Parts: sequence; C-alpha cells; structure tokens
Amino acid sequence: MVRVLVPLANGFEEIEAINIIDVLRRGGIEVLIASLDEKVAVKGAHNVTVLTDIQITNVAVEAIDMIVLPGGWDGTLALCDDANVQRILQEMDKKGKKIGAICAAPLALHKAGVLKHNYTCYPNTEEQIRLDGFDETKMVVEDGNVMTSRGPATAICFALQIIKKLQGEQKYSEVKSALLATNCD
Repeated sequence: MVRVLVPLANGFEEIEAINIIDVLRRGGIEVLIASLDEKVAVKGAHNVTVLTDIQITNVAVEAIDMIVLPGGWDGTLALCDDANVQRILQEMDKKGKKIGAICAAPLALHKAGVLKHNYTCYPNTEEQIRLDGFDETKMVVEDGNVMTSRGPATAICFALQIIKKLQGEQKYSEVKSALLATNCD
C-alpha cells in the first residue's frame, strides 16, 4: 500500500491537514500523521486538536512514498525549525521520492533546499521564498518530485492531484467524482 507522511506541528491549518488526510485515505493511501514531539495531540491554528499516529523521530524514509506538509503559519515555522522534518525532506529529495506542501509550508521546503524552481504558495509567502518561479494562477504546481498548492480552498484539489500521482487516473477520477470536486483539474 502507498504510504504518505503528514507531519503536524502546533498551529497547523486544519482545513488543509484534515482534507489531505481524508481525501488520501479515500484514495486508498495509508496516511501516517506524525507529531514533532512526544505529545500525541497536536492543536491546530483554530483550536482543533488532531491525534497523531507516530513521532517524527520514528519515521523511516524507506517506509514512506511521500511527505506532505500542511500550512498554517505557526505550524510552518515549526516545520522549518524541526531538524527531523528538514532531514526527512532532504532524504526524500535525494531518493527522488515525492514531496508536497500547501499554503505557507513551501517555506519549509525552501529551507530544506528541496523546493524546485516552479511552485505556488499562500499569497505573500513567496516574498520569504523567492519570486522567480512563483505561480499565483494555478491551484497546484508540480516541478520534478515536488507538488505545491495555494491554501485552504485548494486542499481537496491538491489531495486529488496527489492521488493521481500515486494511485493513477482511475482512482483519481473515482474519488473526484465521489467528492463532487468538479472544480479540480
């Protein structure tokens, strides 16, 4: 089974994290939710608490096919500062494994040195990354092994694109249809 890691830090954007986790699971993907420390419960930016499955220190890159970072400003800053997240991103990139980030989280990819030339992110975050290669017109941008997306309203489309990449066109179409996600392409 395809396995995706979603690390959560306090202050993560709930819409993004929950939509990504839910949609990927609907697509037959095993999702591991990781905390950055020993606490099992992680509180989002709007006080929604999510229980995690694993600590980031216990994640083996060999056991996952993709890592996807949700945004949320405080959560993103924690992902930028967490040595384990940064190490996993770098190892995943070296192995050519898939990497995804939405909203402000492409900043964590930039810090790890794995963000490719073309990307998108939440408005104004690009000013802390770089303007060259930034695309504000697309909901999802793919460049090499990296996928990025804009923000909360694009989370379902982003997750669907991940399904397409990892599970194929048929599974993508099935889940897209079941979700009535006619605005996603």
